[in-house]
Amino acid sequence: MTPEACAALHARGFDTGRPWRAAEFAALLDSPHVFVVGDGTAFALGRALAGEAELLTIVTDPGHRRRGLARDRLERFEAEARARGAATAFLEVAEDNPAARALYIAAGYAEAGRRPAYYPRGTAAPAAALVLTRCLGTAAGRV
Repeated sequence: MTPEACAALHARGFDTGRPWRAAEFAALLDSPHVFVVGDGTAFALGRALAGEAELLTIVTDPGHRRRGLARDRLERFEAEARARGAATAFLEVAEDNPAARALYIAAGYAEAGRRPAYYPRGTAAPAAALVLTRCLGTAAGRV
């Protein structure tokens, strides 16, 4: 996916916070450690380095939700991370995003930390970020 396509989908898929710009995606994708899996309906952007992977963002087009695309892109992110030598993965998710939290918990992620007031919410109080982690040692996520 091009940085422009990533930015366009990111803008359609997020209704809180500022979507990432094409230049931000381009800067990330310039790194050999950063990768994207997916297409114009859903994608995951990750980074793998030194035995661990970080899910930077994952998004599904609103018109294509509830079809398992986010779960598929998360699995593809994990597979690519393993192929790049990652044994663990981590991510941040907004505490006020129950759909994403449910996806990650169902995939085997567990809470490892909390960052209070991390995500701005306009005039509302900022949302905490939950730091989740998962072992990628085997296909089931267990060593």
